[in-house]
Amino acid sequence: MMIQPNATLADLATAYPAASRVFHRLGLDYCCGGRRTVLEACEARGLEARDVLEEIENSQPEAAAGTPWSERPLSELIDHIVRHYHEALRRELPELVALAEKVERRHAEKVSRPAGLAEHLRRIHAAVLEHLEKEEQVLFPMILAGHGVGAAGPVQVMEQEHRDHAANLARTRSLAHDLVPPEEACTSWRALYLRLHELEAQLMEHIHLENYVLFPRALRG
Repeated sequence: MMIQPNATLADLATAYPAASRVFHRLGLDYCCGGRRTVLEACEARGLEARDVLEEIENSQPEAAAGTPWSERPLSELIDHIVRHYHEALRRELPELVALAEKVERRHAEKVSRPAGLAEHLRRIHAAVLEHLEKEEQVLFPMILAGHGVGAAGPVQVMEQEHRDHAANLARTRSLAHDLVPPEEACTSWRALYLRLHELEAQLMEHIHLENYVLFPRALRG
């Protein structure tokens, strides 16, 4: 086996395009928990590290393509983060709030409804918008101006807020019964949970790319 189980989740998610997809499917936190080794993370989840690594390796031939983000210009990486992740969050979060409100309102009598989810998503929306503004107005301009080595303070703030986002994702799953729709769920209810799954996956990719690719490179100068 080429990939060793003492490699960290973050290292593998950076080096192998298939890794982040495998980790997300298995519930392995590779963004805020990315500094754990594969062995440690798998043991905590009751998984066989060997099976996980084999799945990543077997997925690589068709998944690997293009120059990895760790080797592309920082300006290109930042542009990708803003266009692919930030703009998507600004579009998606208000729609998720509205959809959650609809589901809670129409199924108010059902015990299985995601009670409190809409309000929780409203708080996430506000926190995320504030976070994106800090990055786009303060941190990213510093990096693009060549002042990344002096950005340790802003980076630490962003990393703490990333941990807060991860905690919010966990709370979302708790309120929405692990994102598994009950048998009586209508189409809107099922669509809500499906889109929350996608939000979770995208946000984890986003945080990983900043914590383990952009920030370290920028701080090195």
